[in-house]
Amino acid sequence: MKKRYVYYLFLTLMLYAFFATAYSCKKNDGGKNAVIPIDSIKDTTSARRDIEVWLTRPDHIAPLRHQVVALKFDTLTNQNPIINVDSTITYQTIDGFGFALTGGSAYLINRLQQDQRNALIRELFSSDSGCIGISYIRISIGSSDLNASVFSYDDMSSGQTDTALVNFSLDQDRTDLIPVIKTALLYNPGLKILGSPWSPPTWMKTNNSSIGGSLKTAYYDVYARYFVKYILGMRAEGIPIEAITPQNEPLNPGNNPSMVMTWEEERDFIKNNLGPAFSQANISTKILLYDHNCDHPEYPINILNDAVASQYVDGSAFHLYAGDISALTQTHLAHPDKNVYFTEQWVGGPSNFGSDLLWHVKNLIIGATRNWSKNVLEWNLANDPYYEPHTNGGCSSCEGALTIASSVARNVSYYIIAHASKFVKTGSVRIYSNTLTNLPNVAFKTPGGKKVLIVMNESASTQTFNIKFGRRQAVATLDQGVVATYIW
Repeated sequence: MKKRYVYYLFLTLMLYAFFATAYSCKKNDGGKNAVIPIDSIKDTTSARRDIEVWLTRPDHIAPLRHQVVALKFDTLTNQNPIINVDSTITYQTIDGFGFALTGGSAYLINRLQQDQRNALIRELFSSDSGCIGISYIRISIGSSDLNASVFSYDDMSSGQTDTALVNFSLDQDRTDLIPVIKTALLYNPGLKILGSPWSPPTWMKTNNSSIGGSLKTAYYDVYARYFVKYILGMRAEGIPIEAITPQNEPLNPGNNPSMVMTWEEERDFIKNNLGPAFSQANISTKILLYDHNCDHPEYPINILNDAVASQYVDGSAFHLYAGDISALTQTHLAHPDKNVYFTEQWVGGPSNFGSDLLWHVKNLIIGATRNWSKNVLEWNLANDPYYEPHTNGGCSSCEGALTIASSVARNVSYYIIAHASKFVKTGSVRIYSNTLTNLPNVAFKTPGGKKVLIVMNESASTQTFNIKFGRRQAVATLDQGVVATYIW
C-alpha cells in the first residue's frame, strides 16, 4: 500500500511539472539552452515559504531555476557572515532592466512564425508567471551598427539638403522595429523606451559620411527639429519615447554609423537648440547626456555645470567598455539633483557563460544600481548564429541575449537581466544592504512591498551566510560562481 502511495505521489508530481511546463511562457529548445519551467516547481513541504530562491549556476545547467526548498527566517545564533537588508534606508527609484532592441533584433524576431513570435515577445515583456518582464529598452534613432544597412530618417542624394525636413520618414522602421515594439507594449504598456542616434543624416555632417565627422553648427536647429519630428512620429504610432540621448558614444568616431560630439558641442546643442525645441513643442521626453564610457565622467559633469543647459537635462547615461562603474556615483555626487543611467554593455561572442555571468552581474546589475543607476540595459537583444545582421564596419561579434535561427537559444545576457527584471519592477526602490567580501549584492523593495536581494558568489569555494531582515535571519548557501535572487 505504501509503495502504491509513493508511486501515485510521484506520478502526480510528474504530471504537474509537465503541465506547468506546457503552459509556461517559454518553450524547451533542448540542449544547454533547455528552458526550466519557471514556477513549475513548488515547495511541497509544510514549512512556511519565507524566502523564495532563484539560482543560475555557471555551468548553464538549469539557469534561473526556482528552488524547491525555500529559506525560512528564524532567530539564529551562528558565526556566519551576515547580509543585513534594511528597507528603511532607501536610495534611487528603479526605472527598469532590459536590452537594446536593435533593428537587427527586430528583424530576426519579426521573421519568426506568428505564434512563435508572439510567444517570444510575451516571454520577454510580460510579467506573467514564466516570463522575465523586461521594463526598459533602448532603440536607435535611425540605424545603429546592428542594422543590416545604414540609414537615417532623412537621407538625401549627394550634394542635396533638406533643412525643412519635408522628406523625414520613419518608413525604414515600420517593417520590423515598430511592429515589434507595438506588440511588446501590449504585454507591458508601461515599457520605457530610450532612443539614441548613431549618426544624423550625412548631409548635416562635416564629412558627409556615416562614419565619424561632426554636426555642422549651421544644422543644430535642423537637427533639434529632427528629434522633435521623431518623437512626435513615434507618438503617432502609439510608441511613447521616455528619453533620448543626443549622440551614442560621442567620443567614438570609428563605428558605422557614428559621430563625434565633444562635451562643448553637446552642451551648446542642448542649451541653444534641443532643449528649447522640446520646450516649444511641449515634449516631456527626457534628455540624457553623454551615453558613453565611465572613463570620462567630466563630460556630463561639465555640461551639468552649465545652469542653462542643465535645466533641460534629466541625467547622464553610461557604458562600461572603459573606466570604472564608480563614475556613476562621481557624477551623482557632483549633481545629486540629476539622475544616472546605465544604457549599454555588450557580451562578446562566443561568450563564456560562467565568467560573463559573474562580470555582468557584479558590475552592472549590482554595480550600476549600487552606484545610483535607475536602469541597466544590455547590448543587444538578438542576433543570428553568425552575429548578423550588422552594418559594414559594425560590430561583428556582439552576442545577443537571444540567438535566433530555426529555434531560439537563450544566452548569458538573457539570464543576467532576467535575475533582476523578473522581480524588480518599475517603481521599485533600492534599499540598504551591506557589502561582504566574496558576496557582492544589492537589495530592492518593490511597489508591492516585496524585498528582493540579488547575491553572487565570486569566491573559489562555497559560501554560507545569513540574510538578516529586521530581527530575523535565514541561512543561505551559494556554490562557487552562482548568482541568486531572493524574494520575501
